[in-house]
Amino acid sequence: MGVPEQLAERMSMAEQHEYLRARFSRRNLMRGGAVTIGAVTGGAFVPGAVAQAAVPTQRTAPATETVDGSLVAPFGRHLAYGSDASTEMTVSWQVPVAVNKPFIRIGAHPWDLSRKIEAEVRSLYTPAGVGASGDHTQYYIHAKLTHLRPGKTYYYGVGHQGFDPAEPHLLGTLGTFTTAPRHKKPFTFTAFGDQGVSYHGLANDSLILGQNPSFHLHAGDIAYADPAGQGKSADTGFDSRVWDQFLAQTESVAKSVPWMVSYGNHDMEAWYSPNGYGGEEARFTLPDNGPDKANLPGVYSFVHGNTAIISLDPNDVSYEIPANLGISGGTQTKWFEAQLKKFRASKDIDFIVVFFHHCAYCTSTAHASEGGVRQEWVPLFEKYTVDLVINGHNHQYERTDVIKGNQVTKKLPIGETAYPETEGVVYVTAGAAGRSLYAFTAPDSYEGHEHEVDSVASFINTKDGKVNETVAWSRVRYLNYSFLRVDVEPAPRGHYAKLKVSGIAETGDRIDHFTVARKAK
Repeated sequence: MGVPEQLAERMSMAEQHEYLRARFSRRNLMRGGAVTIGAVTGGAFVPGAVAQAAVPTQRTAPATETVDGSLVAPFGRHLAYGSDASTEMTVSWQVPVAVNKPFIRIGAHPWDLSRKIEAEVRSLYTPAGVGASGDHTQYYIHAKLTHLRPGKTYYYGVGHQGFDPAEPHLLGTLGTFTTAPRHKKPFTFTAFGDQGVSYHGLANDSLILGQNPSFHLHAGDIAYADPAGQGKSADTGFDSRVWDQFLAQTESVAKSVPWMVSYGNHDMEAWYSPNGYGGEEARFTLPDNGPDKANLPGVYSFVHGNTAIISLDPNDVSYEIPANLGISGGTQTKWFEAQLKKFRASKDIDFIVVFFHHCAYCTSTAHASEGGVRQEWVPLFEKYTVDLVINGHNHQYERTDVIKGNQVTKKLPIGETAYPETEGVVYVTAGAAGRSLYAFTAPDSYEGHEHEVDSVASFINTKDGKVNETVAWSRVRYLNYSFLRVDVEPAPRGHYAKLKVSGIAETGDRIDHFTVARKAK
């Protein structure tokens, strides 16, 4: 991405950003000016409903000229919950060139889209020399909808001057979304990490859509525009246009299912901002309830029914890939504990699910386990009896026994039940969403093909480097493409509510299943 390798090795993400800006800013300023994107507020379509921009951003970009809007169709639609998943939704999309007056239409029926709300454009400029993109400007558009009705399905269409989705010949471009319910009711969600753009990624998307999930969790390493993933901008393979391919691939699911992302090592892109996430802030609008002044836009939480979901950013605590190590100054971990404490005290929440990229417990020969996560967060998982931890980073499926204090407290064979209130935490690595697969030191062991072993040789990344360890907690291992399905089953107070967790292969076969049970409040 333009920083000499010998320098990048010694630089933080912020230092690489400063270097790149100094190198390319003169050229950029000659080509165009600083474009400040402000908030745009639209009108109501249910009592009090509004659409508004996310936090305004400032970017250096070349001057742009719009074209005839009738010749341009939006693509790459993707949804995200707001901080209140029952009343807030952001609809995001992309256009290949600049357009005038982008908007969203929304209503309760496909024939009633009279409510027209302005949207916000975030342009993202990548100059020639920053990777392989050449001079390239991307246009991402966002409409944040608030004051929606809980548990309700809405129809929407996105457009701009010259392209109106309410026109009869464009009704096929409409999409739908459903807000989260206020009360406890059964639902399903899906999860994986490390997708990128590939046939396997597309195949997994097709299977996920068939699960009819209420939302999807993407545990980091999203598009792989930065293929090296070391947080070093010397990588000349960086290509921002890969994001266009990824969002087009994902649209089949994400246009109707909130696609909730966390950020991994391949998602740090030094050119756009000191924290490496300026590109992601242009492409996604996530809940804005994370820690203040932590510089971590991928840290947030939301609640769906009886389940709280927390997204963390392990780049902040990673010893293996330290480009953003310590960026939050400890505020992320403090915020995380406050969230856990709040959700455990809530009478409406039974389950807490945490997802993030780097693995707490994994035996892959590639990355294995992250010592920073074990040091900073595993004690909190155990203190607040987190029900399920979902990771990516390692490109395979692996599931642990029940763990507490770095020891197996209960073996959890396929089909069995864990009780986190008294036993410990179960960890799942679901990083086989589409990228090339890694390897295990032990044989595969999955549903219908169990191969139990007493121990597995592995390692953990620490501040002093890799430390070998021999572990007894590796229960299920599957080295092929797959994702996670979780069925949430509420229960009356005092009875056991359940998370029924399944590993699903790209073939559609089930490779693992287990249950997490907790007495409902």
